[in-house]
Amino acid sequence: MLSDYEKRALLQIHAWKNPQQTWYDKAMNYVGRPFEFAGQVVDQVPGFTTTCTNAMNGIVNLVNDASQWSVRPDAIFEELSDVSKRKISSLEHIPLLDLQVVDKAIGWLDTKYEGIALVEGAAAGGAAVLSPAVALATIPADLFALTALNLRAIGEYGTYCGFEMTSQEERLFALNVLALASSSSDRGKQVALAHLVKIARDVALKKTWDKLEDYMFVQVVKSIAKSLSIDLTKAKLANVIPAAGAVISGGFNAYYTDKVCKSAFYLYRERLLALKYGPEVIEITVPPAKSNEWISDEGAD
Repeated sequence: MLSDYEKRALLQIHAWKNPQQTWYDKAMNYVGRPFEFAGQVVDQVPGFTTTCTNAMNGIVNLVNDASQWSVRPDAIFEELSDVSKRKISSLEHIPLLDLQVVDKAIGWLDTKYEGIALVEGAAAGGAAVLSPAVALATIPADLFALTALNLRAIGEYGTYCGFEMTSQEERLFALNVLALASSSSDRGKQVALAHLVKIARDVALKKTWDKLEDYMFVQVVKSIAKSLSIDLTKAKLANVIPAAGAVISGGFNAYYTDKVCKSAFYLYRERLLALKYGPEVIEITVPPAKSNEWISDEGAD
């Protein structure tokens, strides 16, 4: 039975999944216009966006694997044990804990990753002081670092909530969390949410995961990577604005990482509650995807 803390948390999760636009959100639309303008201008550089997209396609799966393997479950189990005053030595023990205990262990995880992102982004954006050409050249490496950092953050949130992040379904879930945070369109967000709902419900129902053939898995990853690279590359093109590049880049990286961490925080905690109390806990914001493929008739970006 849901504790009072878990009931409140579930209401907060569902409110996050169904946001109401506030005056602040409207104001941020105006703040984001310089990013859009810079993206439109530099996107006219022949082949630049394509180059970034191809680079992302090649590294996303590799980075995802490396990021998830770098998460240290033993350290997380030890922290959960300290907070709960119970011996936690495996992922199976985590659903036995109240969500309040897990949240206490998670603590200020988002602040840690946002701080790292701010420093890394500012260093990359500082190249704009030298010249726009140098700034352009740093964008692929900056995207690589930003993607790796955020996939590791997702991996930590997932592990705190009891999920095996190196499994195929969790690697796909992590990429869809990135896609959700990266999407600049409602259509793209709906596609990502549809896949997140499908995977979350499959795992909560303890369905046997139909592992994708290696070729198909690569194609799914490429499709998600393409969506990621287009959205992130256009946002990062603001780096080419002289003098303001370091501020904008560092600020964007922290802003983006905050979106990723919030998405992971809410989605994995909802999934933990679904493991404890059943799949009906997962709110169906959009219908689950029909398959694991990002196909056009499901509204791909």
